[in-house]
Amino acid sequence: MLFNPTGLNECLQEWEDLEKDYQQVQETHRLYKQKLEEVSKLQDSCSSSIARQRKKIKDLNESLQECRAVVNPEDVNKIDEIQDSIKERSNVFFEMEAFLPKKNELYLSLVLGNVNVTLLNKQSKFAYKDEYEKFKLYLTVLLLLFSFTCRFLVTYRIKGWWVFQHYVSTFLSGVMLTWPDGELYQMFRNQFLSYSMYINFVQFLQYYYQSGCLYRLRALGERHNMDLTVEGFQSWMWRGLTFLLPFLFLGHFFQLYNGITLFQMTQLPEWKEWQVLMCGSTFLVLFMGNFFTTLGVVYHKYMDQDKAKAL
Repeated sequence: MLFNPTGLNECLQEWEDLEKDYQQVQETHRLYKQKLEEVSKLQDSCSSSIARQRKKIKDLNESLQECRAVVNPEDVNKIDEIQDSIKERSNVFFEMEAFLPKKNELYLSLVLGNVNVTLLNKQSKFAYKDEYEKFKLYLTVLLLLFSFTCRFLVTYRIKGWWVFQHYVSTFLSGVMLTWPDGELYQMFRNQFLSYSMYINFVQFLQYYYQSGCLYRLRALGERHNMDLTVEGFQSWMWRGLTFLLPFLFLGHFFQLYNGITLFQMTQLPEWKEWQVLMCGSTFLVLFMGNFFTTLGVVYHKYMDQDKAKAL
């Protein structure tokens, strides 16, 4: 319970107590700043020591590789033991650096500059991870709700596989978001980023082709504003479509390559995340649906063109 002084003597006594407590706060804060400076010096010392160790270990490993070809079998075993210890030490350094300040990556450098945002204790890291996982869950739910809203409340004329493909892609995005950062994730990360950039490029080409076709069809009064070029085809569309098809099929085979890569990862001893198998299956579903549907659309358009010529 808080003490509320009423008389002057009680107020003076309370002030004296506050003065003593204030002196203690100042001393605690001074000690806190001193420890911060010590921690900062220890961080710099530890970071430089790790960097020095890494450089020397790298040079030593190269020298051991050169010695391996000229030494006897007993010495080869010693070299193997040293190299095994080097691998273990690299993992230890990685764990150490998780609690040390490090240079921000490109995105953080653009947003924050060189401000250190490293979390220095496990509780803060766990709290950050928990909040980040909640954010990914909320974002996935919102995207699913938005996709269902567009499906049932917004009127448009996309039919068949192309509707289902949107839901499969949304599901794949949700699974990728829950894939924890690990060795297999890092192995697949650059490949997936390359795939994402290529798909964005193909989507731009599709937009350019479809917007041109729809603009001409609307100008002729032959199509509704929300129609796709799949429904109805004219000979002048072949020029743009033949340019677009190689990029589409390359994107489909990129999906197949992603699926095969992920299934190969399930054969590795490091495999333990269920997301690897699920993403691999989803990529194969996307490949088969996109590839065979595109083939069917091209065949249908080709037959329509032959019928138009016959007439």
